[in-house]
Amino acid sequence: MGICLVWLGDAAQADVVVASPGPWRRPIEAGSGLLVLETDETISRVYHELKWLLPDDCALLVAPLESRPKARGVTRGTVRWLRERLPLPDRE
Repeated sequence: MGICLVWLGDAAQADVVVASPGPWRRPIEAGSGLLVLETDETISRVYHELKWLLPDDCALLVAPLESRPKARGVTRGTVRWLRERLPLPDRE
């Protein structure tokens, strides 16, 4: 299972993604237009499913997360959600 960070150029489209079935589970809105989601699919599959779901003029960025990012000011429960799914980054 992987975790992806998704940014939508139109924050109003986040509700569409959260309510839509796709190759993801439990998408949560971490901030305005910023989502994190679980998936067993490739980043390419997630990207294309989102692209087909969204209007053509909606900017989109999808990035895999291998370790827990530092976060502040995100919606309530986001940090806990990330802690439950991702390890801390390796320290040198």
